[in-house]
Amino acid sequence: MHGLIHRRLHQEKKTGAQAQTFWMRTLEKTTIIAGVIGPVMTLPQIFKIYYAHNAAGVSAVSWFAFGILDIPFILYGAAHKDRPIIVTYILWLIANFAVGIGALVYR
Repeated sequence: MHGLIHRRLHQEKKTGAQAQTFWMRTLEKTTIIAGVIGPVMTLPQIFKIYYAHNAAGVSAVSWFAFGILDIPFILYGAAHKDRPIIVTYILWLIANFAVGIGALVYR
């Protein structure tokens, strides 16, 4: 294992891929952060519905459709073993269904 890591690092230095690796790591971290922040931005909508018991103007059909459309992305992420995609779209699925359910309950 150590030999493989050493060989990979040597190859990166040789090809200049080290900078590319830095940018890829940075991009992955940024993607994970954005993937969490996006669904978190739905929390005000969820709080408005569940705490104020008010879903005026909220379409349950739209939010359930958004949730259903998250499923192919979850499957895609699983097929490619891409954890940021899986986590992001599971969070979106939960957020979208939470709003959809609230819209049905408090319409």
